[in-house]
Amino acid sequence: HFLGMPEGNLSLAQTATYLACAPKSNALYKGYQLTQEDIKRWGPLSVPLVIRNAPTTLMKNLDYGKGYKYAHNFEDGYIIQEHLPKELKGKKYYFPTDRGFEKEIKQRLEKLKAKFKNSR
Repeated sequence: HFLGMPEGNLSLAQTATYLACAPKSNALYKGYQLTQEDIKRWGPLSVPLVIRNAPTTLMKNLDYGKGYKYAHNFEDGYIIQEHLPKELKGKKYYFPTDRGFEKEIKQRLEKLKAKFKNSR
């Protein structure tokens, strides 16, 4: 249940070597920077009604959660929906690269978007 020395150091060295050789991407960092720019530009924005919780009758009557589609109820667990405030409508923050596992993520997203677009 415990790893002593020198095995512990060898595991750390192996981990560092693996990470040093792994495909690199700064897509997450770039996306985070874009969100920070929009936060500075827009400040606090209203949460869209479609993703607001509606635990009361009043909130339901005010259309909280109206039109929300639960992705897990759809084929592939995927549905295209807009969940950003109206000021940010259509904004994208994540642009996966063609390296490492991100390449698979990019291909999967493209496949799902094409499939959804063709089924409309």
